[in-house]
Amino acid sequence: MIANTALQDIEAVLNLYKMASDFKKTVSGVQWPEFDRNMIETEICERRHFKITADGQVACVWSITFDDHQVWAEKNEDPAVYIHRIATNPNFRGQKFVEQIVEWAKLFALQHNRLYVRMDTTAGNQRLTDYYVKCGFTYLEDKKMTDTEDRPDHYHNATMGLFQLEV
Repeated sequence: MIANTALQDIEAVLNLYKMASDFKKTVSGVQWPEFDRNMIETEICERRHFKITADGQVACVWSITFDDHQVWAEKNEDPAVYIHRIATNPNFRGQKFVEQIVEWAKLFALQHNRLYVRMDTTAGNQRLTDYYVKCGFTYLEDKKMTDTEDRPDHYHNATMGLFQLEV
């Protein structure tokens, strides 16, 4: 079930990001930083952080925004919803949560008069790129990040793969 994340989920969310970061490092050699608790709490309070629950646990989380000019530059002018930091509890891998998120995001975008669903991920993980394309995204390009002020550490000196889905 997809729902807004609640403040009482914060420890589960932070633990899930830690597990996802550890897994990401073993798969791609890239590790997420420890995300700022205040950033996550702000997303939750602004109702921009979501979860999928299964068996009474937080199984998957992600956040959204309607603005991502540092990554998308002039394309940020397009009406889009941007998905960030999808993380799945290792005990629930293989349940196609990204596919569920994509279907949810398409409806969410339409309800908010957006034409696109967009994502970025650290470039170089071909398996993940192929999976996002299989989920309906078009891979657009790799972009070297230059403006990373106030962004999480994994954007600094990084090249990001950009993905877009037209709704």
